[in-house]
Amino acid sequence: MLTLDREQTTALDYSVVNTSIQETFSAINRFEWQAIDELRLMRDNHYYKDGGYLSFEDYCEKELIKHGGYRRVRDLLSAKKVVDTLPEELKDKITKPSQTRSLLRLVKTPDKLEQAVAIAAKEKPFPTAADFTKAVQKVVPKNTSPTRTSSTKQEKVKTQLCNSVTVSSLSHPRYGDSGVIEADAPNNYQQIVTFSDGERLLVNNSDLAGLNDAIVSESSGRTYPKEYTEAIAAIEERHKQELEQLSQELRIGLQAEAATRAEAQVQEQIQSLQQLYKQQKEQNVQLQQRLDEMEGLRKLEIENQQLQQRIQELENAVEQRPSQQWGNTMTQQATKALNKQVKQALEKTIDLRSLAVEPPKENAQECLRLMGMALKNLASAMNNTQALEAAAIILGSEPTQSAIAYRAEQLEMLPQAVSEIKAILAKPGCTWHEFLNVAQEYEVIKQDYWAELTTQETDLIATLQNASSQPDTIGIGSIVAHADPYRTLYVERGEVVEDLGEEVVVAWDCWKEQSKKTDRYFRDELRFWQPE
Repeated sequence: MLTLDREQTTALDYSVVNTSIQETFSAINRFEWQAIDELRLMRDNHYYKDGGYLSFEDYCEKELIKHGGYRRVRDLLSAKKVVDTLPEELKDKITKPSQTRSLLRLVKTPDKLEQAVAIAAKEKPFPTAADFTKAVQKVVPKNTSPTRTSSTKQEKVKTQLCNSVTVSSLSHPRYGDSGVIEADAPNNYQQIVTFSDGERLLVNNSDLAGLNDAIVSESSGRTYPKEYTEAIAAIEERHKQELEQLSQELRIGLQAEAATRAEAQVQEQIQSLQQLYKQQKEQNVQLQQRLDEMEGLRKLEIENQQLQQRIQELENAVEQRPSQQWGNTMTQQATKALNKQVKQALEKTIDLRSLAVEPPKENAQECLRLMGMALKNLASAMNNTQALEAAAIILGSEPTQSAIAYRAEQLEMLPQAVSEIKAILAKPGCTWHEFLNVAQEYEVIKQDYWAELTTQETDLIATLQNASSQPDTIGIGSIVAHADPYRTLYVERGEVVEDLGEEVVVAWDCWKEQSKKTDRYFRDELRFWQPE
């Protein structure tokens, strides 16, 4: 839209002004449909009661009187009802509410309504109100020669039954049309009305305006004066409001009960998952122990095979050499082997307890883990308590087989944990949530990987945590979702396109293909959108 002044009009051309005109009319139509949605929200949720109004009509007459009051509100709501009845491919043919007045009578016959709109759209891509009126006349033609009674009966109708009435119910297909009562009522709560186009319909008394000043009781058939009629109507309205209030309280109670039941089910599921996780951990520890035992047995089997092969070689050598020569050779070889093993043992002797206190500088945790596992296997094979205690000191756990195995399993994750955390911290623009998503996977070894990080990396983590504790304010351009987990929009993505002070306007991605694309919310109803 353009804001024109005298200096600016000389610099504009046709395309600019035409584009601005198109956008202005589109905005007018869009905001008119948005006003209808807000009116339905006010009426259906009874928000007008919070303003001290007893009825929706009273609210419209007091607050919206400068915009046409309740009469215009009825027209807008009726137009929305017509659009909602149409299929998706025909809804865009109606561009503004004023085009639906002639279509309202066909709301309760959707097939005829669809046929009328299709006929009008076939002649023009965007029909006018007059085009829709012509299409309705083609679908429901007027009765040019209505059947009349005899002259005697006509005179009786004119003197006794000719009451001019108007359909006042928004939900009736002939809303706003006037007609005449030309026949006796079939019952106490309905009338036979003949409209100006000759159509005769059975209409409820509650849907008609302009009846006689007296009403007929459905139970006794008695006639009441006008002042009693008003009192009865007030009582019915009060009873209706009480029923609506009771219905709302019942709905709130049911929602609270459903939420409590859902919360209990979630708690049960969490407990079962935690128990299952604990069982899997224990099974993993037992499987690791079995694997270690099988590895030790495999090594023993290999050593036995080597010894058997060596024994076989020695037996063959004894058979091939004289006993005296073999004795000298055996003595020399045994002496050399013994000296070599003693020398190697002395060179590799270390104090395991001092190693646990002062670990090696290169790959310290991995070295300690491997050495601890070796000592554990040695303790299992030889039933050596001192080796088991040394393994526990090195790994920092209890001196039991299961505790050492569990600690070794934790330390196996340490290199990967340090690598992933360092990679996240090295990314430009790293956030606290990105670091937390990785760190939570390695929470059990937090102290271990924290010791592997540098001072700069730990300071960066502290800075990210402090920044995340200060929530940003939702404004224009923020990507948001609904804050209520029981709302469908809790998992949908939207963008704030307008700031109205206490409220903001959000354009939802899931509404792009619908006629309604935006809605207004208070900021505390929204949260920053997090992708699933």
